[in-house]
Amino acid sequence: MTEVSLHEVRLLGVPMALHAAAQEQSSELLREMYLIAQQLHASGGEGIGEHLPVRLVELVEALTGEYSGWTVAQDRQLQDAVASGVAAIDLVYQIPIGASAAAAHLGGMLDEADEYCRAGQHLLTLATPPELVRYRQWYLGEFVRQLAGEAATPWSQY
Repeated sequence: MTEVSLHEVRLLGVPMALHAAAQEQSSELLREMYLIAQQLHASGGEGIGEHLPVRLVELVEALTGEYSGWTVAQDRQLQDAVASGVAAIDLVYQIPIGASAAAAHLGGMLDEADEYCRAGQHLLTLATPPELVRYRQWYLGEFVRQLAGEAATPWSQY
């Protein structure tokens, strides 16, 4: 078995209210994308004409499969913080360097999905509100920046 080199990423001052709202928005979008992707698979890709839903679902599945094992403790911390009403928490991840490209790719795909939402042709989900886009950019951007060797930027200073 190949040893994986892990790198520390620190998310400082994660705002729980924004995080919970971002999770709810993402879950809603991903549920709808998953249903569309299932429709595309069943029809052999015919009928809807757009392949973003399939690409987004495949990316989320890859991220979930490849990196979820590295984030179990932090996911639990986030759930506990939301449930207990804590305003903000710090998280420390130990993850492989490949998470940087995955985070950047996910951010781009979610931006693209928002364009589909705004177009209103294939999706019922509303586009991500600006404050949640800003949070998403900070959250995913911290993985990209820190894995490139930059220092952590707390949410309050973003």
